[in-house]
Amino acid sequence: MFKAITRYFKALGYLLTGRIDSAREALDSDPNVMRAKFDEIIHQKTARIQDYKMAVSSLMAQSESKISKMKVLTGEITTLSKLKTGAKAKAMERVNQLKNENVSKEQIQEDAEYKKCLAAFNDFTSTLSEKEAWLADLEKDVKECRTNIENHKIQLQHLAREIDKVKQEAADSVADLIASKQEQDIADALSGISLDETNKELEQMRNVRDKIKANAKISKELAGTNTKKEEVEFLEYARLSESNKEFEDGMFEDMNGSGKDKTKAEAVKDDPAGLPEN
Repeated sequence: MFKAITRYFKALGYLLTGRIDSAREALDSDPNVMRAKFDEIIHQKTARIQDYKMAVSSLMAQSESKISKMKVLTGEITTLSKLKTGAKAKAMERVNQLKNENVSKEQIQEDAEYKKCLAAFNDFTSTLSEKEAWLADLEKDVKECRTNIENHKIQLQHLAREIDKVKQEAADSVADLIASKQEQDIADALSGISLDETNKELEQMRNVRDKIKANAKISKELAGTNTKKEEVEFLEYARLSESNKEFEDGMFEDMNGSGKDKTKAEAVKDDPAGLPEN
């Protein structure tokens, strides 16, 4: 029992699925539905391209920001290089001054002015190294970013061409569908399987006409119309017959009983050889 119920529901599911598939195919074959589906596909693709463009634009903005930072770093590195050179030059000047005063190396290294210049030199050198490393990283990032942006631009161009192809495909598909349906309608009409109801209506009208004629014929027969017509025809034939008899009797009265002999005598006169032997 359970298996039978299961098979029943499976069969019902297959039936519903088949009907749904048939309905979907019928809708898909409608030109307006097909056009709407293509429009939706084009809309979705266009939306994704717009998102892609926004991402590429953000990448370009980041690249421009890094380029601007590189310009700032380049100026700072130039300044630090000068400061570093100035600190060293000032230290050398102080060292030469102390040397002229016969101050020992150890005393010069402990000189406050010398230490100040040395600290500044070391600070400039450290900062300069950091900024140069930062600048090198930015240059690398900008280079990679530019390469990626160019690749993304190529991809965007490809996607734009794909949308144009889909638009063309949509126009061709809808046109082909309309043309195919028209050809099918013409073929159906020629083969007599058209959905046009005119033939059926014409057949019904013919049947009605035949019935009306049959009813009229029966009505005439029942009313004795044909019998009266026949009587009129019989009377007419009788009248003509009597008139002919009267006409012939008046015309051939002198020929009764002598017509044959006269005819025989005239035959002997015309053809003596044709007389019968005695």
